[in-house]
Amino acid sequence: MNNKSAFIFTNYNNSDITGEAIKSILNNIIDNEFNIEIIIVDNDSNLNEKNRLREICKLIKAVKVIYLSENIGYFKGLNEGIKNLKNSSNFYDFVVIGNNDLYFEKNFLKSVYENYNLFKNYPVVSPDIIRLDGFHQNPHVTKPISKFRKIMYDIYYSNYYLSKIISFAANISRKYTQRADRKSYNVGGVIIGGYGACYLLGPLFFKSFDYLLAPTFLMGEEFFLYHQLKEKNYNIYYEPNIKVQHHDHATVSNLPSKKFWNLSKVSHKIYKEYQKKEKTNKW
Repeated sequence: MNNKSAFIFTNYNNSDITGEAIKSILNNIIDNEFNIEIIIVDNDSNLNEKNRLREICKLIKAVKVIYLSENIGYFKGLNEGIKNLKNSSNFYDFVVIGNNDLYFEKNFLKSVYENYNLFKNYPVVSPDIIRLDGFHQNPHVTKPISKFRKIMYDIYYSNYYLSKIISFAANISRKYTQRADRKSYNVGGVIIGGYGACYLLGPLFFKSFDYLLAPTFLMGEEFFLYHQLKEKNYNIYYEPNIKVQHHDHATVSNLPSKKFWNLSKVSHKIYKEYQKKEKTNKW
């Protein structure tokens, strides 16, 4: 191992949050024990936010910022960062990809290296993602989604105003209807899909793939990554000893509610097309 890792995030109109993520990563570097590179892909933020990002990053040698001329979305934005690693990905022990609203504890890198053997068999490792309110967002999906939930998703995306009613009812009944997947957050193992806010890509990923599968602008990334890995007979492993804090939806909160719903609706449609292609229909 080279003790060298990379972090790739997208930024969209919340540069101060990106700055906090960068600071938390830098806190992991103790006596040069770890070598890191940080790539920020700015999805065409407004001018004030771009200037703020330049101000935050100008004195940090470990950070490279890529400024895009248009907002191309989440995974597509991350792929722009991966392009900068493509010719040298073999020099990294792993690459952390995710939202910019993440916070890494001081022992994050140490915990990854303590569990590094996982990368021998798994191209992608999902960490324990913990919201600020203490809710564990992983393991996201450990069992196939029921037919009832699939029907409810179809109804949800059939009409925006109907989706608001369903969301309201779901919030009230969440205690009784919430999937049990995330209750096993203390148990590591193979999962169907990890929460999309953060993944760790190991050498097997870059040996098998050039980029992340990114057919949508936003949402559904968990399924598309699952589909991409399955084509090569790979699985995702959830490791609870690798922990990340998540502000949750810091970027999505900048999108109008109906616009966010429309993006999700498009993703759901494409997701169903991929689902039809799945011979085993395990998702």
